[in-house]
Amino acid sequence: MNRKIAPSELIINPDGSIYHLNLKPEHLAENILFVGDQNRVPKIAAHFDHIEFETQKREFRSCTGSYRGKRFTVLSTGIGPDNIDIVMNELDALVNIDLETRMVKKTTTSLNIVRIGTSGSLQRDIPVDSFVLGTFGLGFDGVLHFYQSNQLMESAMEDAFIEHTGWHPKKARPYIVRNGQALENILDSNRVFKGITATAVGFYGPQGRVLRLPVEDATLNQKIDSFEFQGHRVTNFEMETAAIYGLSKLLGHQACSMNAIIANRADKTASKDPYKVVEELIVYVLDKLAS
Repeated sequence: MNRKIAPSELIINPDGSIYHLNLKPEHLAENILFVGDQNRVPKIAAHFDHIEFETQKREFRSCTGSYRGKRFTVLSTGIGPDNIDIVMNELDALVNIDLETRMVKKTTTSLNIVRIGTSGSLQRDIPVDSFVLGTFGLGFDGVLHFYQSNQLMESAMEDAFIEHTGWHPKKARPYIVRNGQALENILDSNRVFKGITATAVGFYGPQGRVLRLPVEDATLNQKIDSFEFQGHRVTNFEMETAAIYGLSKLLGHQACSMNAIIANRADKTASKDPYKVVEELIVYVLDKLAS
């Protein structure tokens, strides 16, 4: 039986917009581009033929417009899977919950969500200034374990990863989720490397960086780099993809993560012009989605 969602569980602003994102349903396109940095929103929107709406609340900045006749919303998520939990649930509520009655709609809408991000490559043969498409998201954050999500998990791959890395039992169990393959088919080309995108829960220790604090396993990055399962390997590290993939699958949306490689952790190199490769990735994604 359908239930009415309480005000404490779904918070609506006085103007009728959803709490964190500050958006109303009419402001949202079905094609959504995620960026981490709020300052990247206008860089993508600069390519639009027409802009119809812009807003910002906290780190969540959004702009809706059209590119080659197709409607897009660009939205900054901020950093980390905790923010993704907010963004994904509120986007879904905008299209699949009636905000006035607080009832789930009988007919649901599926969104197309593409993350355009920056990342570090973990493999020597994936150079800086290249593009990586995440075929799977490998999450170290534990967000998905708070939901009934076992049906999504690539459990055999997860078990192999845990065994290969000697994963510490006090850390959240790693989870692995496939991307939205319909979007992968649109975004794939010979310009793109593909592989597992690992999603860390932090930037320093969780990604093996040591400043003053020693990490629990100083060899973990090397174990992650060398993991292989039925032809799949971990290509890059970032902080959002796995949570996007998991929550998208649970909610019935398509999601794919595209990363501009601005550093290579294996050979210690970095892009000489990271802004250029990010701009190239933006145009690449827009053209693929609008074609």
